[in-house]
Amino acid sequence: MVDETDAGKPRALTVRTCVATRVQRPVGELIRFVVDPSGQLVPDLKAVLPGRGVWVSATSEAIRLALKKKAFARGLKREVTITGDLADSVDALLTERARQALAIANKAGEVVTGSAKVEAAARAGAVALLHAADASEDGARKLDRLHNGLVFGLLDGPDLDLALGRANVVHVALVGGPASAACIERFHMLLRYRAGANDDTTTAALAPVAAPAGTGRE
Repeated sequence: MVDETDAGKPRALTVRTCVATRVQRPVGELIRFVVDPSGQLVPDLKAVLPGRGVWVSATSEAIRLALKKKAFARGLKREVTITGDLADSVDALLTERARQALAIANKAGEVVTGSAKVEAAARAGAVALLHAADASEDGARKLDRLHNGLVFGLLDGPDLDLALGRANVVHVALVGGPASAACIERFHMLLRYRAGANDDTTTAALAPVAAPAGTGRE
């Protein structure tokens, strides 16, 4: 059995076994790892790199478990070099992918910023609200009360600034469309990675981790 996704089979239906937990999951809930020519272990988030690969459940806990059990070397049947904190490195890659997806949604015209505009979008049924992780609790709560959809608080303010090309972004609304859907998928993956959950996540569990009231971005 090859470790890449099965030819002609929808990705959502392809399953692989996590080398850490030995649980089978759809590949969309896993992260593939390969070894580069220098012997360095490399996350293959798009699952396109050549060579033998192993799959790990897409959570930081699973990656740390794989390291503890030396599952990467065993699954790849060779010694591997791992530089730095692998779980933190994957978190940084997933954060970058979420930031890129937000930038694409912004270019597609599916992003609203500014307190008044985000409030109006929340009332009008925005598909998701994004709060800076350092947003004030009061500001986030005010908008959340107007909104029945998804809420994420995963990116710091500077990450939102970078994604949207403007300064002091605190609250963002995704108003819907293909780019918004892709952005939400990336944010879900980042959330599951940090929370350690591979099952469906409720809106309550997606609530932002906000700074104490009065201490964060307004």
